[in-house]
Amino acid sequence: MTPEPIHDIAHLAHVELLTDKPAESLDFFVNILGLTESGREGDSVFLRAWDDYEFHTLKLTAASHTGIGHVAYRTTSEQALARRVAAIEKLGAGIGWVEGDLGHGRAYRFHDPDKHVFEIYFDTHKYVPPAEERPALKNQAQRNHGRGCAVRRLDHVNLLARDVSAVRAFLPAALGSRVTEQIVLDSGEVAGCWFTVNNKSYDIAYTRDFTNSEGRFHHVTYAVDQREHVLEAADVFLENGVFIETGPHKHAVQQTFFLYVYEPAGNRVEVANAGARLILDPDWQTVTWTETERKKGQAWGLKTIESFHTHGTPPAAGGDH
Repeated sequence: MTPEPIHDIAHLAHVELLTDKPAESLDFFVNILGLTESGREGDSVFLRAWDDYEFHTLKLTAASHTGIGHVAYRTTSEQALARRVAAIEKLGAGIGWVEGDLGHGRAYRFHDPDKHVFEIYFDTHKYVPPAEERPALKNQAQRNHGRGCAVRRLDHVNLLARDVSAVRAFLPAALGSRVTEQIVLDSGEVAGCWFTVNNKSYDIAYTRDFTNSEGRFHHVTYAVDQREHVLEAADVFLENGVFIETGPHKHAVQQTFFLYVYEPAGNRVEVANAGARLILDPDWQTVTWTETERKKGQAWGLKTIESFHTHGTPPAAGGDH
């Protein structure tokens, strides 16, 4: 019999990004991407998209360098949190408990095999909109303000890793994640891996860091309702002088309609539409893409640009971003 699936993790909750240009980055995320500021604490500003139910999905922290601070998941219950903590400690990856911040209660921190920091928690602070932001529909977190790209919700995060195969073994054991798709090179090396903890096709992806660095960040993604909104976002970026790295186009892996840009500090941000694609099959078999298949480019033939394999934050020592 196949192992019983683990449903202890509800969803990707938030991402902490580090910026050495805090004012410029904040302006980008609020006025261009269209997030809402929900609070400030210390060197951090807490931000969220208009239909994110939690207090924040992006914690933007001023720092001396760029990159990822931590990635957070919310569990399905306090009991689920305890089970996952026990599993993570058994793996030897635990860091320990931390007190929460403006967005949530106490959290347990751990690291993946590439030394990225994660945290899991259950007690959360749900966003309560002020009167001027209350939506007409009671089942919506906030009124769609229409500012900038007006992204709807946090979708996923992509991290870089020296050894993706180590992460492929770790996340299912630590969080109960399923591997939905992967890229395996002719050498047998795993170059990319996509994971989900629920019925979304993926909530986190890892791709090979060809600079052989450790703990770097590739991109964070916010979702919009339609492909047309991705095209509109391209115009918003164009009008505001934001560098468009690649897209709009459609990925072959996961079929996401994408657009990638850099925020002012150099962290990569994606605006995307995943369409109606969900993984409903309870015994979904991992889709494996070969090196030859990936060299064909994206779904409609757009070649993957070189910077997609080299640019990450913080910049690699002595090399390209």
